[in-house]
Amino acid sequence: MATLNDRVFDNGLTVLDTEANRIDITSIEATTYTEATSTNTLGNSTSLSIGAPADRAGGGREVTVAAITDGSVTGTGTATHYAIVDTVNSRLLATGSLSASQAVTSGNTFTLSSVAIGIPDPA
Repeated sequence: MATLNDRVFDNGLTVLDTEANRIDITSIEATTYTEATSTNTLGNSTSLSIGAPADRAGGGREVTVAAITDGSVTGTGTATHYAIVDTVNSRLLATGSLSASQAVTSGNTFTLSSVAIGIPDPA
């Protein structure tokens, strides 16, 4: 059976913990930094807190993105995804679907529940 030491997982996931500094809500799943932060963004928060890597249920490792309570809505539309970025290096680091899409209006605030981002053990 193939295996990877936790250190291999952790070094990949640590980028999220140490470099990510903004989360955006987007109208579609972003594939680039520009899509996440400009073209498709409907709002963002820089109050991003991501924990250190830990065991993942079912095997592997994961980090937990803390809930967002102070997101600023900057556009009007339907938010369907999130994008976690590193603004210092203009990098898109992770994307995912929101648990439910939500209509948002510019000038309002948004909240997000915590989310786990993980890497499963090799098969």
